[in-house]
Amino acid sequence: MAVSDTAGSRTTAGKWDLGAEAMCPYRLVLEHVTSRWGVLVLIELLDRSYRFSELRRAIGRVSEKMLTQTLQTLERDGLVHRDAKPVIPPRVDYSLTDLGREAAEQVRALALWTHDRMDDVTKARQAYDEARA
Repeated sequence: MAVSDTAGSRTTAGKWDLGAEAMCPYRLVLEHVTSRWGVLVLIELLDRSYRFSELRRAIGRVSEKMLTQTLQTLERDGLVHRDAKPVIPPRVDYSLTDLGREAAEQVRALALWTHDRMDDVTKARQAYDEARA
């Protein structure tokens, strides 16, 4: 018997029901946290708070529009705090909330795992490609 949590996505066995409705709330947050730019923003903000332009330089190769959208999405999800200071010129700093820090640590662990296991992944890819050649 499978019992769901409040999001209707986790069973009593601890497995995720990926056949659930495509737009379940947890799936949207998962998309935001694991998006191409979401991952990089979260990992970068683990170290310290950043001004927008500093964050953009630290991440590299992200458009202003995409970084803005990513930060707004993560802010809406409660993961990023936007601190706009009423000075001239305007100063806006971005940092992680406690919830964001928790998510960022999980994402960083996955990023470190991929880095540590890249040789194994490369070997697996080569074996796969050779078997199909």
